[in-house]
Amino acid sequence: MVQVNSLDVSPPLVNASCAWASDLGQLQALFDSPYTGAVVTRTSTLAGFEEDDSHTVAFASSSTTSLNSYGYSPHKLSQYLSWIESILGAAPAAKRKPFIISITASYPDVLKSTIGAIQELRNKGPAFADIGIEFNASCPNIRGAVPWGYAFANLVPLLTVLVDAWRADNSLTLGLKLPPYVYAAQFAEVLATLRQFSAKDDLNGQTLNPIAYIACTNTLGNALLFPEQIVGASGTEERAFAVPTALGGIAGDSLHPLALGNVYSFARLLEAEDLESGLKNLVIFGIGGVTSAEAAARMRKAGASIVGSATLFGKEGVQAFKILSGE
Repeated sequence: MVQVNSLDVSPPLVNASCAWASDLGQLQALFDSPYTGAVVTRTSTLAGFEEDDSHTVAFASSSTTSLNSYGYSPHKLSQYLSWIESILGAAPAAKRKPFIISITASYPDVLKSTIGAIQELRNKGPAFADIGIEFNASCPNIRGAVPWGYAFANLVPLLTVLVDAWRADNSLTLGLKLPPYVYAAQFAEVLATLRQFSAKDDLNGQTLNPIAYIACTNTLGNALLFPEQIVGASGTEERAFAVPTALGGIAGDSLHPLALGNVYSFARLLEAEDLESGLKNLVIFGIGGVTSAEAAARMRKAGASIVGSATLFGKEGVQAFKILSGE
């Protein structure tokens, strides 16, 4: 069991927000699996994302690696709220597990409305209390957009909206999904930006930070595979590239060493934080190349308290989480 603010994630194994957590059937299967401690939705927006045939995934033939050109979910946030309400509402109390709704927005007022809609569901009763929010600051496949996680200081107006929501209701669990970083100053910038939102609790004098966890890492953008490198290559002779956009986000085994390094770097920095920073208890979700029980163990060894997977889940379905559990 890992406690993430108000959420009890047990076992500490989840799906990463991804295309295979898009619809009701997929969410129900994740919820029903005894090997997942929480369900993370695909990233949704108030209006939904316009998805077409250029948004897809390819799996490498030589390793458990994926390349995807997906953006956000085509389903509106309201659809996810309806699905989650039906799943949690039908589940016996003893069988419930947390849902973490992945969201994003480019403007503070839109983000405020997004959070408000989620809070309306959370306030419907005890069955819906264990719903958290993960803000996706890291999708590399949105044309013309710089992932917020690479311009972290520019994320402050949106973080302020998240923080205000937590201050109004500190049972709300907030997380950030981050991109992969490659040099030390990037890790320091993330923590320095979060640190400015820490504040003392009036009741016990403890310094708290509204962000309960970071999920690292999302896919690495600007990656390319050719048709002969992917599963089903015999049917791709007319394609120039593995995915229609040519470039996409790489994940799975090829990302694993970098993802481990990101988890390790954040873990070491957090160990060095003092209690007054409010970041000492920031939980790390380790994601990236978790394609075996051994890879999950490496993530924990690097410093992750909770482990997430997408590529193996995409290939194997919910059976992936049994594989990752080591059973």
